[in-house]
Amino acid sequence: MIDLHTHTTFSDGELIPSELVRRAEVLGYTAIGITDHVDYTNIEHILSCLSRIKYLKGLLDMQVLVGAELTHVPPAKIGPLAAFARKLGAEIVVVHGETPVEPVCPGTNRAAIEARVDILAHPGFITLGEAELAYENNVCLEITSRSGHNITNGHVVRMAKLAGAKMVVDTDSHAPGDLIRSERAIEIAMGAGLSLEEASDVVEKHAIIR
Repeated sequence: MIDLHTHTTFSDGELIPSELVRRAEVLGYTAIGITDHVDYTNIEHILSCLSRIKYLKGLLDMQVLVGAELTHVPPAKIGPLAAFARKLGAEIVVVHGETPVEPVCPGTNRAAIEARVDILAHPGFITLGEAELAYENNVCLEITSRSGHNITNGHVVRMAKLAGAKMVVDTDSHAPGDLIRSERAIEIAMGAGLSLEEASDVVEKHAIIR
């Protein structure tokens, strides 16, 4: 299992980074991205703290990536903040997309795609034009296992397939029970409309980490 969208106590998660990583390791994860919520007010603090998880390097049979999820940032500020995140050492940049269960500012999906972030998380009712731009800019569209955000998974898959855009399955984990095994990730992708073969490819032939 490769999961590049998770949270710790540095934002609204329940686990400190070391416990999150350990629980993922037990479930057979081969890579995890820790992507706590950031905006301009906390990004330097969050990435500085999360970077210390690299103390586990060489002690695990899995890869741990330090990242950030740009959350409720005004669209005009997403591009500069994404660039700043990378300058600060973020290995994975996620943007909190236009999920229908939160008041995300319209235009967030397009701004994230134009900024060429790695993953557009739970992009809600993403348009075909945006999905086509995601294909052109090599931005992955997320199929999420998180309750609420996942109500538009089927729509996201339809738009991604029409556009040829890459997809990833992530958990958006906030609590221990949110982490899943690869078999469950494949079921989630199939539930969103992918065939078994397509779902297996998305989960096992990861678009970002191979």
